[in-house]
Amino acid sequence: MRRRTVLGAATVAVVGAGAGRLLWDEPAVPSVTSVPTGSATVVRTDLSTTTTLPGTLGYTGSYAVYWPGPAAGTVTWLPLPGQVIGRGQPLLAVDNRPVRLLYGDRPAWRSLERGVAAGRDVRALERNLVALGHATTAGLTVDGTFTGATAAAVRRWQRATRQPATGRIELGAVAFLPGRMRVTTLGAAAGGPVTGTTGGPVLSGTSPEIGVTLAVPVTKTHLVHLRDAVTVTLPAGESVPGRVTALSTVASTPSAESGRGDELASVAATVSLDRQASAAALDQAPVEVNVIAESAEGVLAVPITALVALAGGGFGVYLLEDGARRLVGVTPGLFARTMVQVEAADLREGATVEAPA
Repeated sequence: MRRRTVLGAATVAVVGAGAGRLLWDEPAVPSVTSVPTGSATVVRTDLSTTTTLPGTLGYTGSYAVYWPGPAAGTVTWLPLPGQVIGRGQPLLAVDNRPVRLLYGDRPAWRSLERGVAAGRDVRALERNLVALGHATTAGLTVDGTFTGATAAAVRRWQRATRQPATGRIELGAVAFLPGRMRVTTLGAAAGGPVTGTTGGPVLSGTSPEIGVTLAVPVTKTHLVHLRDAVTVTLPAGESVPGRVTALSTVASTPSAESGRGDELASVAATVSLDRQASAAALDQAPVEVNVIAESAEGVLAVPITALVALAGGGFGVYLLEDGARRLVGVTPGLFARTMVQVEAADLREGATVEAPA
């Protein structure tokens, strides 16, 4: 019994020793100490970085139409909410006489006829008569003076729109607005009274143009300028080009009552979209406005991954030429996405540098 036990133990010892010898003799897997490399071309290009600001998509502008007539009347026709009214079209009708929309930056405040003092309202009338095709700049001087040529153009417009051809614009016959109007709210009802001296607007609305309103924090106002080109990222991820068309010069601070009293003061801005159809069904949707923060034009650039850190500090790239590999120190400039601006005496457009494969 004892001998059998000793033999079994010896057998185990031999097997164990053999296993140890096999594991010891198995070669180790070598570690990877180099990175597979490829090449990239030095290019001359424009680089830019962007800052993203939150905004809200919607119809721009806020218009209100007050009937400018001198006496009370009865509303006999009103447009429907959502209707878009353009130059020369009726905004409403009072006592069965249409009040037509003309484009101008000031409301109508007087009747216009020969003998009135020259003014901006006369100039706006003349511009509209030309735009509607009832006069030409060769036959009508758009100078704000109501002349015989102005009266003749008014008569042509009146005949074309089935009005009495008097050559005179009665107060209440037209309303001046900055552009087309998209009706949103009716402040009167057909059959109801309207007066030019009291009461609120008969119609309210917006422009039919879709844009983005945003509040630019005062710490970022240096990034946004009037007429700057931007891109707008819609909720579905589509990127639409746009342009800053309005920028306030006054900053506002949220009040403590609004619950946002800890927010920074901001400046209101409006961005118009180049492709209106892309956002036609997204009224009041949250969007992102991408503003160029920094830019560099016509600079040499390489992929950021081509940069290598130098032992003494700074950066360099491995220049590949004539089958040789040479380390060249570079001065990096603007980093933009995957590319970086580089400056070095030995670099030229079209050169080849080493980069990770």
